[in-house]
Amino acid sequence: MPEFVTIRRGWLLMGSDEGQENERPVHRVWTDPFKMGVYPVTRGEYAVFLEETDSQHPREWNNPAFGQPIQPVVGVNWHDAQAYCTWRSRYGEPVRLPTEAEWERAARGGPDGQRYPWGDKIPTWLPNRGNGPLDGPWPVTLGKPNRFGLYGIAANIHEWCSNWHARDFYGMSPEINPVGPEEGQRRASRGGAWRHAHTINRTAARSSLDPSFRYTDYGFRLARSI
Repeated sequence: MPEFVTIRRGWLLMGSDEGQENERPVHRVWTDPFKMGVYPVTRGEYAVFLEETDSQHPREWNNPAFGQPIQPVVGVNWHDAQAYCTWRSRYGEPVRLPTEAEWERAARGGPDGQRYPWGDKIPTWLPNRGNGPLDGPWPVTLGKPNRFGLYGIAANIHEWCSNWHARDFYGMSPEINPVGPEEGQRRASRGGAWRHAHTINRTAARSSLDPSFRYTDYGFRLARSI
């Protein structure tokens, strides 16, 4: 499997009328082409970063529930994810966190209006058919990719996005490559999580968190500009 896949340029209808108020209004957004990580960053990959940088370990790093190298790294805050991107960019093409618009474009896999990256129904391959909480996150290679070739997106862990979060941003969002509000108190995140009652979330569902918090259901996926 390639490490990154190209998400082609195009329009998407971002948001949903069935979710929370911060998912409205549904609005048209254009994203330029970019690359997205096939998998979230794993614990094994993050361990190399820790060895080389002597950075602070994620929350509950020694907990066996999060100890498999092929599991997504969790317990990292937004600043940790940014530091990893800076470190990783030294070894090749620059990497970064995706914007919310890029994340939703990638997760949708092309078609607008579907509830999940794999269609309108919860995929049967999800552990316990999408019901949680589980004992920990599942391996990033589990399951089937969406139409863009991404594994596990919208499920397993919340994934940090680059931009600030504002509940009313959709009402003022620019159409072309929106990058979120200029300031805020919480950073945007997307996706479901292993420790919730449902381990997958709708593609349009939004979440956010203080960028200094380290939760054991928060990780991240890399993006690259083209």
